This record gives sequence, C-alpha cells and structure tokens, in this order.
Amino acid sequence: MQIFLVSVGHKMPGWVTQGYQEYARRLPRECELVLKEVAPGKRSKSSSIERVIAEEGDKMTAKIPVGTHRVALDLKGRPWSTKELAGALSRWQSLGQNIALLVGGPDGLAEPVLASANESWCLSNLTFPHPLVRVVVAEQIYRAWSLSRNHPYHR
Repeated sequence: MQIFLVSVGHKMPGWVTQGYQEYARRLPRECELVLKEVAPGKRSKSSSIERVIAEEGDKMTAKIPVGTHRVALDLKGRPWSTKELAGALSRWQSLGQNIALLVGGPDGLAEPVLASANESWCLSNLTFPHPLVRVVVAEQIYRAWSLSRNHPYHR
C-alpha cells in the first residue's frame, strides 16, 4: 500500500523536508509514504479566494491516482487517537487500495475535494503552520504503524 500525502505547498524549509523524510523512510515498503506537492494558488488582494481554493483542488485531484481511498484532513473531520489511527491504517491496508491524505492550503480544501473524500480526519483543533502538518502526519503514520506492529517506538 502507498499512502500519498497530497499537500498544498512547496519550497519547504530544510527542517520540514528532513522531518518528513525521517519518518517516511522508517516505514516499510508495504506502507510507503509518498509526498505529492501541489503548488499553492496565487493570492493577492484582488484574487478570489474561492477561485484559488478551486484551482488548488483541481491540482490536488489530478495528483490522486484513480481508485485511491481519500482521507481529507479537515477541522470538521473525526479526531483520532493513536490507537484509532492504527486501526484506520490496518483497515486501509485490508482495503487493498492506496490511500491519499489530503492537506489543503491556508484557506482549506476545495468543496469538491471534501465531497470526494471517503472519510475526514481532524488532526487537531489547534492551528498548525502548514509545513509542520507534513511532519506531524508523517510521524503519526509511523507511530500508528509501530503500534500495529508492537514496535517499541509508540510507547
């Protein structure tokens, strides 16, 4: 199974790239984490936020292979404990499909992207800087995998 982290944003600081790669490389091939970056839409005082979000959504959708199980990261989603995420990871593996974790830009996910999601995950009620979300998601996926394999990392 591949887990695609489809995220709006590019040109991340070195610490973000290093943090993400550290956790992604720890995962085995049967649970490979693959980053798919989407360039953020151009924002200006005169630009329509709705148009920018829609453009980002179209770019995100184009990065997701057909037949992929979609999980939107959204404030209205369901919060998961580490054990619940480990259960979701096991469930996703049993689906026999790849997974796309969808992280929107600073203004969130486009409505069609949210509507196309098979499920929604609320990472936290806190507001995180976008670069940090990549690292947190990668670490949590690794932690959930570790828990499901009785690996000591999760303790």
